[in-house]
Amino acid sequence: MGFELALSVEVVQGLAAGTAFELRGPQVSIGRHPENDVALEEAHVSGVHCRIVRDGDRVLLVDNNSTNGTTLARGDRRIRLSAEMPSTDLEAGDQIELGTGDAVTTLLVTLLDEGDERQVLSMTRLDALPNVRVREADPNVLTKLYAAQKRIGAAQGLEHVLIEVADSALELVPAATHLTLVLRDDDLGRGDTSTFVPVLTRVRSPGGAPVHPVGTVPVARSIYRKVVKERAAVLAADAPSEAFASESMMGASIRSTIGVPLWRGDEVVGVLQADNRNAPGMLTNNDVELLLLLASNASLAVSSARLIKRLSTIEVQLKKENSFLKGREEKRRGGGRETTIIGTSDAMMALNRHLEKVVDTRVTVLVEGETGTGKELIAAAVHYRSRRRDKLFVAQNCAAIAESLLESELFGHKKGAFTGAVDEKKGLFEIADGGTLFLDEVNSTSLSLQSKLLRALQEGEIRPVGGTVSKHVDVRIVAATNRNLEELVEKGLFREDLYYRLKVFPLRLPPLRERRDDIPLLATHFLARYSQEIGKPAAGFSQQALELLTSYEWPGNVRELQNEIQRIVIQLDEGAFVTPELLSPQIKKALGVVAKASVAKGTLREMMDSVEKYLLLETLREHGQNKTSAAKGLGITREGLHKKLRQHGM
Repeated sequence: MGFELALSVEVVQGLAAGTAFELRGPQVSIGRHPENDVALEEAHVSGVHCRIVRDGDRVLLVDNNSTNGTTLARGDRRIRLSAEMPSTDLEAGDQIELGTGDAVTTLLVTLLDEGDERQVLSMTRLDALPNVRVREADPNVLTKLYAAQKRIGAAQGLEHVLIEVADSALELVPAATHLTLVLRDDDLGRGDTSTFVPVLTRVRSPGGAPVHPVGTVPVARSIYRKVVKERAAVLAADAPSEAFASESMMGASIRSTIGVPLWRGDEVVGVLQADNRNAPGMLTNNDVELLLLLASNASLAVSSARLIKRLSTIEVQLKKENSFLKGREEKRRGGGRETTIIGTSDAMMALNRHLEKVVDTRVTVLVEGETGTGKELIAAAVHYRSRRRDKLFVAQNCAAIAESLLESELFGHKKGAFTGAVDEKKGLFEIADGGTLFLDEVNSTSLSLQSKLLRALQEGEIRPVGGTVSKHVDVRIVAATNRNLEELVEKGLFREDLYYRLKVFPLRLPPLRERRDDIPLLATHFLARYSQEIGKPAAGFSQQALELLTSYEWPGNVRELQNEIQRIVIQLDEGAFVTPELLSPQIKKALGVVAKASVAKGTLREMMDSVEKYLLLETLREHGQNKTSAAKGLGITREGLHKKLRQHGM
């Protein structure tokens, strides 16, 4: 659908300030060259600086690769056109700025409505419909309306519903040659006539059957805008009203138009616009009544079809977003949904056994462990090994966001709930509905937020910030902490009832120094992962490098090991082995210990036993054979020290 431009351009800033141009045509050119429609003799204006063009029912401002640029100003909003965005929509009242800095020429644009010369012959307002319905007693009208209603009701999808409505209108009004359906774009707002957009035109073929038009069809916007503004059916024509008293004029080829509203309740949601173009006769008030009767039946069908399409679009979008989020999460975790926990040590095997017992229950899981031990990995394993794996796994570090925003992040908020809440927002509880929500560092939450978390856990209900109605959610909670929650409860920093609610099934994740047997497995895994990511193949670890990695204490646990291997791969020559000189200084300190231990060549296990035995003896000697003090110095429990001493026959 297209029509020519009709606009007024006034220079409000520049050498030609006060000059106005009234222009009509397919496009308007603006620039310094005298052949432009708006010619401006200013140095900062390019030869053809920009153009205003019609694109269907849109008016566009297009920058013509100007030297000093083009900016659209609309109220407080400014849009600078560029090579990436060379055009933007233009509306009445917009200002166009040519140039930049102090050298700017400003133009005020007024869009003129085409077709204003048409004479309105009659208007039938929506509240007059009861008087129109008397025509339903006409058997011929009833037959046609019944047939039209059956076709419209049987149509599947918005496009087919609109086609059936348009074709039925052409059948009911034989004098009409063109039928256009105009619908309100709800994404642009409600009530403003500029939000109504022509979406479909059907024309009468030479044989009389309705068909799609060939090429674009001009649409008189003034008619459907009047229908929306007046909330009435409108009959208009090109000739003055008194001319229609002449019988000869009635038989001439006079262009006349009917605009009939489609409505839902008190709202006008669209317009049915019928034209008689270059055909003998004209449209009459009887045709207006027929189209009003059709519109009263078709309005619901059109509104329902639009709603179904909108819901379907939203559903598809939600599925895509869900799929994207799950895919991104899985990719971030290194592949498949079955999250792999690397480790064959006794501690990790016991942890895996506990996981299998809890994954398909509804109980809350509390993962306890030092920073960097991989608590989020365990939480993800709880989710992806459970029946909830097809839903979202959502993680939130409670210490990584300001306390004032955390409640909104978790529970969502209503529009206007606080300064900056310009839109309604879903919280993570609602986003994770049906899936799993991981709350890392839950110990960082305030007491007031803890009470709301407790309600969400106990009742399965959340209330958005600023909301008055609770929502039910089905969310599996996995929480994690690197602090001793019992000590926080004793100090009054953590709610006791929430503590017991979270610790239904605790899982302790051991630090890396307590599972040294897993260090070679983890190091090899990270080496393969980062070699692939960076695109630098590695031959593996030298024996001495692996011994040093295994003997290091790793205060930062698995995360520190992961970062160490990533740094090594960056330094490593392609295809080379990881050797001790590539390790960080704090790890290479163990070289002296290995030398002092006089480790004989053998298997990795035999050599590590020798180093460990040496370290135990040296630590006991340093602490005067006090086992409690020695265990503390080694970072293990007294029972753990006794176990190691027994293993080495000491």
